[in-house]
Amino acid sequence: MRKVQFALFLSLLMLCSTLSGCFGEEEKPAPPEPSPFDFDRDIPETTWYHYAGAVDALNSSAVAAANITVNLTGDNAPFWTAGSYYGIGMSTFEPTIGITSDDNLYMTSWGNGPLGSTAIVQCSGLIEMSNLSDYSCVDTYDPLLPVPNSNDPYVYVDKWTDRIMKFDMHALLGMTVEWSDNEGASWSPPTPATSYSVQDHQTIGSAPYPAPLHATPWVFCINGNSEAPLCCTSFAGGNSWSPEVPGAPLGCNSGGLSAHIEGGENGNFYRGNVGCSGSGYSIYRSTNGGFIWTEHPLPTEESGTADTWNFEEAQVSVDDENNVHAMWMGADNMPYYAYSLDEGDSWSDAMMIAPPTDLVGTGFPVVTSGGGGRVAFGYVGDTGNDTWNGYLTVVTDAFGDAPLFTTVQLNAPGDPLDTEAGCGYNRCGGLGDFLDMAVDQHGRVWFGLSHNLQDIGIFATITEGPALRGNVAELTPIPTGGPETL
Repeated sequence: MRKVQFALFLSLLMLCSTLSGCFGEEEKPAPPEPSPFDFDRDIPETTWYHYAGAVDALNSSAVAAANITVNLTGDNAPFWTAGSYYGIGMSTFEPTIGITSDDNLYMTSWGNGPLGSTAIVQCSGLIEMSNLSDYSCVDTYDPLLPVPNSNDPYVYVDKWTDRIMKFDMHALLGMTVEWSDNEGASWSPPTPATSYSVQDHQTIGSAPYPAPLHATPWVFCINGNSEAPLCCTSFAGGNSWSPEVPGAPLGCNSGGLSAHIEGGENGNFYRGNVGCSGSGYSIYRSTNGGFIWTEHPLPTEESGTADTWNFEEAQVSVDDENNVHAMWMGADNMPYYAYSLDEGDSWSDAMMIAPPTDLVGTGFPVVTSGGGGRVAFGYVGDTGNDTWNGYLTVVTDAFGDAPLFTTVQLNAPGDPLDTEAGCGYNRCGGLGDFLDMAVDQHGRVWFGLSHNLQDIGIFATITEGPALRGNVAELTPIPTGGPETL
């Protein structure tokens, strides 16, 4: 009998030890680890945090499967981020943009200037506004004799001198250049830049390379129906221009279409298009003011190159520390990125930078940068049924082992920028041939676009998020724009 009682006692003891609360305190589950994405509010449905390859940074299983070692601290820490856009009150075509140190934004408006000329739209109050009523946009181009409207309008603001350059391309008749040193209050007489080749698809940039008659030389390249783009230089602030020279090594046969020229603090100029003999994409570099260009192939072996109208363009940017950043569209019509720490002589591995969402294709790539390793990318993307939206991606630690990319859709769901079939793969409404981006002195990125369904030029940006200049810190919030600003 005692043996039976003892056996029952042991059984009960073992059973009780498996149940919480029988002996001692109930064990509580460990609290969840704090997440760097625990913001004080919900993440917008149009914001994505991700790693290269569209790996969702909020999905720990996807991160583990991609074998990514997460380090979301320091410059790579996430910020609550949202995006929006703001209308300029006029149409645009190939919306090149510029920003001055007076915090004015500039964009071209084809045919809306005096006597049908190209308007240079100045938007003031937008960069640090607290209410939508704080900003206004007006045409600042009003000379005594306006230059007739051009095939392709173009505006560029020199980052080192604040000089605003207005370039008008007149097809077979050459290029005319005007400039303003007082925020568009007055303009120089027009200067003929070149007149002996076909003119198309121009791009202009400046850099602090030694120039005898102006603080910065200016270089522009055009598609002159030659084996490579044709480039001219002004060492006189636009008063006179050199003869045309090839924008690639002799015999390169890269084709004439070139992406935007970018100048660096060290005086180098860069531009991108198809590689020599038509292979892959390359960045072309000039270290002598635009007279000789060398080829620097991009790592496109895995991405391939897009089979679309604007396939020629590999966009390039130079950050404040002379690092070079390149962006292009791959064979899958997705955006790719690589960087160079040695002026284009070598490149990082290519990174696919689309967010983890339902994009089926992208186009019109453009890239800009601020401080070292802080980069922004812009493009349009289709979420299906030719619903074309604007996207802006920022990265604040591009050189880290696993850089975090933050992407925002700039227009709200139900407010597409275009619904034309294949818009991102072709010339498309006010988008024309290309788009443009720049970072202001406060570190906020601005993206020039067209809301094609309303035929209005727009400046798009992140309303809240990280600054791309100075310390990696939060930008001063600005109010959400959208359709009410059109």
